[in-house]
Amino acid sequence: MYYNSTRNSDVKVTSAEAITQGISSEGGLFVPESIPQLTADDIKAVGDMKYADRAAFVFSKFLTDFTDAEIHYCTDNAYSTKNFETDSIAEIAHLFSGTYMLELWHGPTCAFKDMALQILPYFLTTSAKKIKLDKKIVILVATSGDTGKAALEGFKDVEGTSILVFYPEDGVSPMQKRQMRTQEGSNVGVCALKGNFDDCQSGVKAIFTNDDVKKALDSNGMMFSSANSINWGRLVPQIVYYISSYAELLKDGEIEAGEKINIVVPTGNFGNILAAYYAKHMGIPVNKLICASNINNVLTDFINTGVYDRNRQFYATVSPSMDILISSNLERLLYIMTDKNDALINEWFGKLASEGKYEVNDAVKAKLKEEFSAGFCDDEQTKATIHAVYEKYSYTCDTHTAVAVKVYNDYKEATGDTTKTVIASTASPYKFSAAVLEAVQGSKSDIDEYDMIDKLAELSKLTVPAALADLRNKPERFSDTIDKTEQKDYVLKSLGI
Repeated sequence: MYYNSTRNSDVKVTSAEAITQGISSEGGLFVPESIPQLTADDIKAVGDMKYADRAAFVFSKFLTDFTDAEIHYCTDNAYSTKNFETDSIAEIAHLFSGTYMLELWHGPTCAFKDMALQILPYFLTTSAKKIKLDKKIVILVATSGDTGKAALEGFKDVEGTSILVFYPEDGVSPMQKRQMRTQEGSNVGVCALKGNFDDCQSGVKAIFTNDDVKKALDSNGMMFSSANSINWGRLVPQIVYYISSYAELLKDGEIEAGEKINIVVPTGNFGNILAAYYAKHMGIPVNKLICASNINNVLTDFINTGVYDRNRQFYATVSPSMDILISSNLERLLYIMTDKNDALINEWFGKLASEGKYEVNDAVKAKLKEEFSAGFCDDEQTKATIHAVYEKYSYTCDTHTAVAVKVYNDYKEATGDTTKTVIASTASPYKFSAAVLEAVQGSKSDIDEYDMIDKLAELSKLTVPAALADLRNKPERFSDTIDKTEQKDYVLKSLGI
């Protein structure tokens, strides 16, 4: 299996090269040259495996330059109870008949990003050895909240690497900010940016492709890689949990072999739902992929109209990990849907960079309509959904998962579709305790963050994850805040260049 670049189809690299580079030299994203196929027997067999073995089976289809021993080294170390609070790694909760919550937040940072970022350091260091890379790998990360902490936790003290995370100063929850600013590890750095997530992400991409910066790193024995979902090593682990959840439901008798399901995903950068798209096209029977957005609904508009327009007001919401107007992973989807037409991808994303807007052709619009449904909701609807789910089902969900529930309810009402449905639950409610507690109680609290957590624990009967409870007494290590124009210089200074 080789990988092409979305902006230059002539590029052809191994998975180890794609993972270490993170992004192609001309700014394109790496995409597998084909999508491997699973048979019905494969899917059934996956259900009889533990999660680490399920992951290894899927990775063997994509990472064909890795040996079985190398893959199992990665999966056995990443997906164990030393990192996750549950044997299942990804839990499935039954919300109501035919509707399932795929809980992806039982890892060390209590967000779905752990599912990929616990294994990415193993992928990266294994890949570096395979290609005989003798440089220090510098991980640059832009985060809207969850990726940053998960990446920091995954890469802390990993030999031969350093990691620097940028987050929007006022664009993450208090708990997310505290998680990052108290991060332990000798090779980690964290910095706030005056701006929003798109500013962080655009700055990181610009640094990645800056020839002068790359030369400076090279002369100092360093190279960049990424822990954002622009890195294929971040995206491929997300495919696993959709395949795993289908196989689990089949094993438990919740669905019949070949029965289609819907998958609902709250998403901002499009990576999590793109992983579900890959799972579907590998052979998981899926009826509809339902894309759920908050009031920053650029993806909803795009799926419904074929016009991507980031020239709109940006909102800071109670679901901050979705506060994004430039959805990087959409580029991969469009590359697939245009049959690897890199000229079109360069045209559209060139317009996005210069004009903030592009429109896809009619053929792609038709494919989008066939594969996806999309909806959005605002903060008040999000909180109302949290309250309704708590009251009706005694289930407490976070602000991002609630967006997915609301959009799914709207979809079901509009279409009458009663297909069994998996909803991706992306974070622990304790990561957004202020908004969740307000929603559950029906009123705001003026108590501090940790008292809110205690109160939410009392009401929800959910155990507070140890990783969050322990933050109360941890000292803050990182407090820098810079302007977005200073990002490149900050990176070089942090690396001692």
